[in-house]
Formats: sequence, C-alpha cells, structure tokens
Amino acid sequence: MEMTAKNFNKFLLFKLPSAVLCGVKLKEIDQKHAVATVTHRWINQNPFNSMYFAVQSMAAELTTGALVIKKIRESKKNISMLVTNHTGSFSKKATGKITFTCNDGHVIQQALNETIETGEGKTIIMRSVGINENGEEVSRYEFEWSVRLKSK
Repeated sequence: MEMTAKNFNKFLLFKLPSAVLCGVKLKEIDQKHAVATVTHRWINQNPFNSMYFAVQSMAAELTTGALVIKKIRESKKNISMLVTNHTGSFSKKATGKITFTCNDGHVIQQALNETIETGEGKTIIMRSVGINENGEEVSRYEFEWSVRLKSK
C-alpha cells in the first residue's frame, strides 16, 4: 500500500488511537518532509487552557516517525525502528491549530542506506517544529531514532 497521509491516518486509528482521539492528523508526506496538525480542544487541553505537552509530542513524533516508516517500507528491507530519546522546548502557549513539520527525509534515507550496506544499526536525530496559526513557533522537538536490520 502506498504511504499517503490518508492511508497513514487509517493506520493511526488502529495502531495509535490516542493520537486520533486527541485530534492529531498527518496532512502531508513525501520524500523530504511530513506535516501533521492538531487543534487545541477540550480533549487535549492542560489546566492552563492550552494544549497539553504530550499531545504536541505525539504530533511532532508523528512527523518524524511517518518519514521513518515510509523510508523503511520503500527499502523493502526488514528494519526495526525505535525512539531512543527525545527533547522538547516550548516557547509559546499552544492554542488554536498547531502545525508540526519535519524536513529530515534525507537524514533517515542516509541512515537506512548505511544500515543496509553495513548491517550495523544507526542512530539519527530528526527535528519537528510546531507553528501556530499566526506563524509563531510554539514548540520544537528532537527525536533520536535507532534503525537496524532485523536478523533473519
């Protein structure tokens, strides 16, 4: 099955229903980038009337993880993936519609090429930035992904 935003959102419904419940949606995905959105609502709020940080983390991680999954599927190799670390920073209250973008498709492609060629695992950092409807940055994340060939 082709990795489109629509197909990935169906995948989310069954594999990560909490993201769907909170309103996280993948909007775009191609070879270079992925975009996800989430709108501040009652279900994903914190006590300070803004979006709970973990919901922002889900949306940000989705942009990086969707790219990793897409590239692994395209490689047609049996490769495992795992988030081994992540950091986030918050610069503004997240209210309204927040758009997270990861532009690191080239980073995962290079890591997959190396792990396929050498058989050794690779660790990479992928970034995702959340922007509000006014174009202001509200949060910034870094996810450390580990990829390796599975043994047969």
